[in-house]
Amino acid sequence: LAASGFWLIFHYIRPAPPSHITMATGSPGGAYQYFGEQYRHALAKYGIELTLAPTSGSVENLRRIKTEDDIDLAFIQAGIATEPDSEDLITLGSMYVEPLWILYTGKQDLTRLTELAKRRVAVGSAGSGTQLFALQMLGATGIPTDAPGLVPMDSRGSATALLEGKIDAAFLVAAPEAPVIQDLLKHPEVRILDLVHAEAYVRRFPHLASYRLPAGSLDLARPNPPKDIHLLASTAMLVAKSDLHPAIVSLLLQAAQEIHGGAGLFQHIGEFPTVRDRGLPLSPVAKRFYESGPPILQRYLPFWAANIVERVVIALLPLLAILLPLMRIAPGLYTWRMRSRIYRWYGELKFLEAELRANPDPNRASAWLEQLNRIEDQATRRKVPLSYANELYTLREHIQLIRQRVSALGSGTLEET
Repeated sequence: LAASGFWLIFHYIRPAPPSHITMATGSPGGAYQYFGEQYRHALAKYGIELTLAPTSGSVENLRRIKTEDDIDLAFIQAGIATEPDSEDLITLGSMYVEPLWILYTGKQDLTRLTELAKRRVAVGSAGSGTQLFALQMLGATGIPTDAPGLVPMDSRGSATALLEGKIDAAFLVAAPEAPVIQDLLKHPEVRILDLVHAEAYVRRFPHLASYRLPAGSLDLARPNPPKDIHLLASTAMLVAKSDLHPAIVSLLLQAAQEIHGGAGLFQHIGEFPTVRDRGLPLSPVAKRFYESGPPILQRYLPFWAANIVERVVIALLPLLAILLPLMRIAPGLYTWRMRSRIYRWYGELKFLEAELRANPDPNRASAWLEQLNRIEDQATRRKVPLSYANELYTLREHIQLIRQRVSALGSGTLEET
């Protein structure tokens, strides 16, 4: 029963982690795809296959992870997901800073969104966090969100159109490491809008933060930018289904520490991953990770070994809760079992003696002797532990005592004995 219970708990109540998971990323050339590739390589070292599902961005990512069973993870821009609408989701924390890059071409210095009112501006593709972000800010500035100059376009298309002069400006929300951002920031004709009212937008949208890009931080030789630039930024969250295996969550957080833990334009070393956005409940595994680091078994054992040991321990705990009380009564049960093998013959012996007292018929002496011989033969052949051999010999003495009385009855000398 204990072995069956252990097998049931080991295989079903605490199953092994899956060998394949799927992550919703973003458009080609974006930061989500860039970091998704790094997670894929990191998990492959532990035998976990990560499939990347390209999307248009955060809004589509949130929709897919909520509605599609085969999506386990997704990058989502902070401020988009909220707990009442996403009860089956958890966050693993904020992974990195996602600046809002408002890039434009031309020699005129732009410092306000109102200066984009009559220009052709790419605002991100439908279903992306960039478009949601851009339209929120433009609407708060007084620019109609259905203005004809606002063009829905993904990050790669926006970069191409901006360099070819088909648009005048583009909203892009991505980490500086994203390939499309790297290409645009290195181009001599592309400039960054210095948003002088950044702090005012932060007061309007609490999920945003104001950052300063120091002069020369992109290129000290030019320098680029030539002066300090004020930017708005959010953070990128790694969101998972609430039933994602805890071992996979722990593995993802360790990978995140390696991928996002370095210093960058907008973060210090070791600043990420962290917990900033509270839109979704924090994973219990992530909470323990941020408080005390990786699980102790994974610090000293390979992932597969740590997972097996953890499952064995979890499977044994409920069984021990049952077995420990049973072990206290086990000695008594064992003693009763061993003695019961001997006491059953005492019952036959007692019954024979009662017959002898009630009807001492000499004609039945031979049958009684035969019955006594059978009892003694069975008792002699019965195997018992040495610690109970004395009781077996005592039984044989009592058998001999009754045999003497039956023999005396058969010889007519019962009264004398």
